[in-house]
Amino acid sequence: MIEAGFVLLIIVIIFGAFLILRSIKNFIINAVVGLVILFLANQFAGLDIGYSWLVILICGIGGILGAFLVILLHFLALDSSPGMCNGGKRTSRKLQI
Repeated sequence: MIEAGFVLLIIVIIFGAFLILRSIKNFIINAVVGLVILFLANQFAGLDIGYSWLVILICGIGGILGAFLVILLHFLALDSSPGMCNGGKRTSRKLQI
């Protein structure tokens, strides 16, 4: 005869696995939506934002808001894209009208 504690443990493990898979699914969906927004911003606005692990993580956690946060940080020159650094020194950006 199977003990009730063992059955309860199996149920808790299955429920935990379900919650983990559901959160991973939401993370992937947020990351894809955020990266699509960044891709469109790069293509149509010419922002030249790089796709690093940090950018993917911000977009994965924040989704659309995370993508807009990365764009805002890029405009404030707080990002680490290759176009902004010159040997570890910040370069000044000229505003083009």
